[in-house]
Amino acid sequence: MSQFKINSITDKTGTSGPVIAGVSTNNSTGCMIIPAGPTEHRGGRGRMVTYGGYGPANNSDMNVIEIATTGSAVDFGDASKAATFSSGMASATRGVFKQGRSPTTTGIMEYVTFSSLGGVADFGSDEGTNQDSSASSANGTRGIFGNGTAYDTIIQSINIPTTGDANKFGTLASGRYMGGGAGGASPTRGFFFGGLISGQPAGEKIIETVTFASGGEATKFGELTVGRRAIAAVTNNTRAVMCSGDTPATNTMDFITMASEGNATDFGDITRQPAGYGAGGSTSTRGLIAGCSPSPNANPLDFITFSTLGNATDFGDTTYNSYACGACSDAHGGLGE
Repeated sequence: MSQFKINSITDKTGTSGPVIAGVSTNNSTGCMIIPAGPTEHRGGRGRMVTYGGYGPANNSDMNVIEIATTGSAVDFGDASKAATFSSGMASATRGVFKQGRSPTTTGIMEYVTFSSLGGVADFGSDEGTNQDSSASSANGTRGIFGNGTAYDTIIQSINIPTTGDANKFGTLASGRYMGGGAGGASPTRGFFFGGLISGQPAGEKIIETVTFASGGEATKFGELTVGRRAIAAVTNNTRAVMCSGDTPATNTMDFITMASEGNATDFGDITRQPAGYGAGGSTSTRGLIAGCSPSPNANPLDFITFSTLGNATDFGDTTYNSYACGACSDAHGGLGE
């Protein structure tokens, strides 16, 4: 009997694999690994997409970054409008952005597919109070956002796998201008970090949380080490790290363990991005931050390792001036990664 050693099977053009249809069986002393899961998941996870930003004018640019590596971002197409102060929410396959200021506030929402080559499609609109800089988070199915320039207490909700308009989901303890990146998530609940009450000289320390399954009134979780707004938060399924901020401008990073209520603890500093208004993305091991540098010609990316306290490290750069960008990723803590 002849023996064959086969490393790969392609179609007759050599450009793709064979199509296996119907009931098929495999009998081998070796192994054959059949791809599993949705097609959108194949080829790896761990992408972050940035959306818009400012410097020296509003931008429509989008970038994609492979979080596990280091280096500069690459172009991911354009948003429908040039916009700043946008909010991002994501599942493992899709990122949804609530557009911020373009140049005035807008209720536009649009989505990207992480595995694509870029570009956006219409998702729906925010039927609540039009506002930018709403803190946002997601668990893969539900995205939530609330507290922006309207200083209201409303939390809005969307269903990420479908498309459609936002609906009221719950309320926060007070109306605070928070910043588009100032939210994070575990698989069961979303978090809102800090924020500025209208007319006050400095940001609040409060951390609030709400359960994705039920909504309703948010409850107090604890306090930040430094009161501020415009935080860029990143999460895995255990920790949330709150990076940078404004009012006052600070390079502070602090963290919480999301399963246990309590106050935040110092994590380190983010020296290249000390002004807030950015956003972040994450995997189970690493958080990536963009958009917190106010210079009109600034585009830094910095990263932290969740398991290791310390200062943020230079990752690379976005291809455009990304101050006050929105961002989201396909492997963040709300997905249980």
